[in-house]
Amino acid sequence: MKLAADTAHCDQLMKALEGFRASVPLVEHWGAGLAARLGDGARLLAAGNGGSAAQAQHLTAELVGRYRDDRPPFSALALHADTSATTAIANDYGVQEIFARQVAAHGRAGDVLILLSTSGASANLRVAATEARRLGVTVWALTGPAPNPLAVAADEALCVDAAVAATVQELHLVAVHMLCEAFDRSLGAGRSSARGWPVVAGEESP
Repeated sequence: MKLAADTAHCDQLMKALEGFRASVPLVEHWGAGLAARLGDGARLLAAGNGGSAAQAQHLTAELVGRYRDDRPPFSALALHADTSATTAIANDYGVQEIFARQVAAHGRAGDVLILLSTSGASANLRVAATEARRLGVTVWALTGPAPNPLAVAADEALCVDAAVAATVQELHLVAVHMLCEAFDRSLGAGRSSARGWPVVAGEESP
């Protein structure tokens, strides 16, 4: 007997995607802003827990490597990827400090911190956001439904309106890819360097 396909997962994703479309201008704004800042020598810091950690690391990999076309590498660090630092900090200071202490070590005014959380309630991300803003680091958050503590703690937030965490996480990946597309488009709007790479404002050709 052939079982009927369960399309509930796809249906939930499609419904949430319709609402997500309203966030496209914000993602475009983030991509252009990130291109300008990283082109001027700032860096991106990113963090999350669990599956959100994997997506944060996916974003930093795209910026240090490439998304689609060849371009220069840009400074982007996934804070959770340093397992020695995170475990040492958790052991000595508590798990709530694992990202905040790294932000204090690596963050500089003008940098950007992107935090991903399907719930928006992760205490270690909220503490990191507070520390980042104290240092003059801009904080962007990708979260689940608003209102939530992380969205409040960030400078700007994209809050996915979906009841299921898996759906939120899937749309966070869409946002990450769209952010990379907007980032690369902004770079492509600049003049070309001698190596054929785009040059953003404030960067000189070699």
